[in-house]
Amino acid sequence: MNKYVKEFLKRGLIFGGFGPIILSIIYFIIGLNKTDFSLKPNEVVLGTISIYILAFIHAGASVFNQIESWSVPKSLLAHLSCLYFAYLLCYLINTWIAFDIKVIIIFTLIFIISYFIIWITVYLIVKRLSKQLNSKLNN
Repeated sequence: MNKYVKEFLKRGLIFGGFGPIILSIIYFIIGLNKTDFSLKPNEVVLGTISIYILAFIHAGASVFNQIESWSVPKSLLAHLSCLYFAYLLCYLINTWIAFDIKVIIIFTLIFIISYFIIWITVYLIVKRLSKQLNSKLNN
């Protein structure tokens, strides 16, 4: 099996469990603040399973950035696409967003803008830290 597939699966299995934990905290907070909040058992099960899968994919997808033979745009596009489709399917299946083209377009725009803000922020931080480490090595 490809080493990147193994790494994807390993990361997914390690970090996938954090999704349901976060979901349960969100449900708890909503329950504290909204007196008429209730969920059917199938909604809880669907939410828990889909959030586990989402966290699994999210953690595993970080491997795309470590495939040395890929260019930065190729790994960025693979990572973005993987996360986008995972989030979109999860949100649609759980009816957290409506299956409406206008809603999906708004979701897509927000997702892409957020993704690139986070990516650029991380890129700039890593670049700055690399410069600092290189300057320390050169002294």
